[in-house]
Amino acid sequence: MIGETHFTIDYPAFASVVVPLEAGADVSSHNHPQHQLTWAPSGLLTMEIGSFRWVVQRSRALWIPGGVDHAVIPNSSVAMLSLYFEPADCPLRWDAPTVVDATGLLGPLLLHLTDIGAHSEEHRARVTAVLWDIMKPISVATIPTILPTDPLALHVALAIKQDPADARDLEDWGREVGASPRTLSRRFRAETGVSFASWRTYERLNAALPLLGMGQPISRVARAVGYGTASAFITAFRREIGTTPAAYFGGSGAVPGHTEAGS
Repeated sequence: MIGETHFTIDYPAFASVVVPLEAGADVSSHNHPQHQLTWAPSGLLTMEIGSFRWVVQRSRALWIPGGVDHAVIPNSSVAMLSLYFEPADCPLRWDAPTVVDATGLLGPLLLHLTDIGAHSEEHRARVTAVLWDIMKPISVATIPTILPTDPLALHVALAIKQDPADARDLEDWGREVGASPRTLSRRFRAETGVSFASWRTYERLNAALPLLGMGQPISRVARAVGYGTASAFITAFRREIGTTPAAYFGGSGAVPGHTEAGS
């Protein structure tokens, strides 16, 4: 499964799957005919869908509609728990990826459904009926970071994804790739829809999400993604996401100051 691209896995009815993953053991883009509800009882992973990412951890599960391509990026050693539901049997009509509150009863229910397996259909049906009643979506802002296709701009973008704290400006990057700052600026805007500065901000915030989800202090996260101070990071976070890092993962048990994203 790992290392292939754009494949389909067709799970049987009532499938409950727990996959142990190590950081760096990404599962590349694939889909399922079934709807998928993914949760991480411990550890943290990122689900990448198109140009958006969502952080999945103990306080938040992610609903992925059937047929939607997605990739899995473990940010730490993690057990990825996934339940699969046939669309015809599902009362939910969520046709887009949806973050679900996994606090309270939901987490224990997911663990119980995993323990039941498919051996007791009546029991499973009763528990699943409760699951539908308590699943509550959480409204979260998502930040896209679309990669440019132009080779010179793509070189810059991939370098920033590798090291979001890289502070070089367009003039510095232009010297590295052999292009003028104006050329790089035009190509970023034409191919990503935003300026180079905005693109870099989005990538930095997306890179910060898993770090915050793992409980790292805001000051450390800010430095790791290229901000000189925690206040500068919080200002950028609030501007783009509409809330503070602390409020974003508020009540999750994650470290002080978090946020989430899609990209």
